[in-house]
Amino acid sequence: MNKITLLDGATGTLLWGLAEKNGIKKDPVWKYNIEHPEIVLEAQRGYVEAGTQILATNTFSANRPTVARSSSYSVPEVVKAGVKAAKEAVAGTDTKVALDIGPLPEFMEPYGDLEEDEAREIFDEIIDAGVSEGISAIILETFIDLAMLKVAAEEAVKTGLPVLCSMSFEKIGKTIMGNSVSDMIEALSPLGVAAVGANCSLGPEMLIPVIKEFSEKTELPLFFKPNAGLPVTGPDGKEIAPYSADDFVREAAEAFPLVSYLGSCCGSSPEYIRKLREAVRTRE
Repeated sequence: MNKITLLDGATGTLLWGLAEKNGIKKDPVWKYNIEHPEIVLEAQRGYVEAGTQILATNTFSANRPTVARSSSYSVPEVVKAGVKAAKEAVAGTDTKVALDIGPLPEFMEPYGDLEEDEAREIFDEIIDAGVSEGISAIILETFIDLAMLKVAAEEAVKTGLPVLCSMSFEKIGKTIMGNSVSDMIEALSPLGVAAVGANCSLGPEMLIPVIKEFSEKTELPLFFKPNAGLPVTGPDGKEIAPYSADDFVREAAEAFPLVSYLGSCCGSSPEYIRKLREAVRTRE
């Protein structure tokens, strides 16, 4: 039986909820690493207490173009603060910290103006800052362009740390840029990455066929973090996730025999991870 390592859930939606609750302005969430580390710590401790075994840093969009656009901070400042917050959240537990890196906000050539060498340099800046603070793994997630993911993965594997790679797939089984499961496996397997898989974009039911295709085409460990769905308005007028934690776990259970790394994405919370932990324990 495959061993499942529990990841965490949504970061952005959770932090914005905590910001609103505490009267804090809604900002790009990476800013909170420096300006409001207390809510980052609260969110991440929630995941650790729920059962997360690999905690992602709050650095998903902490890249040079994004950080420069809305702050005077440097990328190393933001990333190092994010790693420190995560390490504080896992202190005294066995939970590991992974540097979380998402796609860049510009398309690479030929679809955009970003040159490969520049993209490589941007990813290196994030990776170097994270490694300098001491991390256990690197997660590259929510990519839609395989060429960009490959550049990030090539730089990440140079660290010698486990690198978990995930793309955001549509219902047709391809990314918005037309990359397929087979394309991803073919491009990343030779690099020595630790896992491949899918996250975001779809709820568990619609993402199951994608992860099944991965399982049929590779022996690599699989990464699976479906959305809890984009928020909808509930009967009381408040925004809620279409998938409750129980619904999410019930639909995600079909992937349990296939995956090695399991979590939840947009719209979820520590409650989703707690429910996943209970379901995974029952399976064991």
